[in-house]
Amino acid sequence: MAHKMHAFEDRAALAAALADRVSAELHAAISSRGSASLAVSGGSTPKQFFEALSTRPIAWDRVVVTLVDERFVGPDNARSNHLLVKTHLLQNAAAKAAFVPLYHPVASAEEAAALATAEIATFGKPFDVTILGMGNDGHTASFFPGGNHLAEALDRSAPRRVMTMEAEGAGETRLTLSFSALCDSRLLVLHIEGAEKKAVLDKALSGTDEAEMPVRAVLERSKTAPDIYWAP
Repeated sequence: MAHKMHAFEDRAALAAALADRVSAELHAAISSRGSASLAVSGGSTPKQFFEALSTRPIAWDRVVVTLVDERFVGPDNARSNHLLVKTHLLQNAAAKAAFVPLYHPVASAEEAAALATAEIATFGKPFDVTILGMGNDGHTASFFPGGNHLAEALDRSAPRRVMTMEAEGAGETRLTLSFSALCDSRLLVLHIEGAEKKAVLDKALSGTDEAEMPVRAVLERSKTAPDIYWAP
């Protein structure tokens, strides 16, 4: 699978360039189809990008934002991706966007996944933009090495859905979009920062074992060639 590497001198330059790229893609989707969809990831890496994107002057009231993955915790929990997105992205001009969470206050993660699957089915087929991150263990979304549903999650032929995932490296039980729901996004971005993440990426690109480093599925088997955005 071909991919395109975009390297920047610093993280501020990356955030600005990626915000420009994503806002242009969302604007084009709105112009051609009347609405746009954006799936984003959590963690500390995208905060500066989120803040830059939140100021871009597009028709945010026609944009639906959701999460690539989420912990099974409430939206006010400090480890919630919902809280991260609310704090750093759904502000300024982007405050007008609609947000569809993966977490629901129900008895089990499985119930939440079923509810989220039904909601995601109403848009994002495919997503206009998906922004992925990557952990130092080679996970992306909540596709963790050793995850209890990893093989099922990486099955590109399986239905588009939200799944649960438990793994030693995951902490809380996770909710995650399946690979089948992500791999055909019109713009598919892997956003990483720092020398350590670059070394993890290089290792992923040099091997083939998806169980060892699940990000390889995105790099090698996505229907859309991924764009990699990196800064030291």
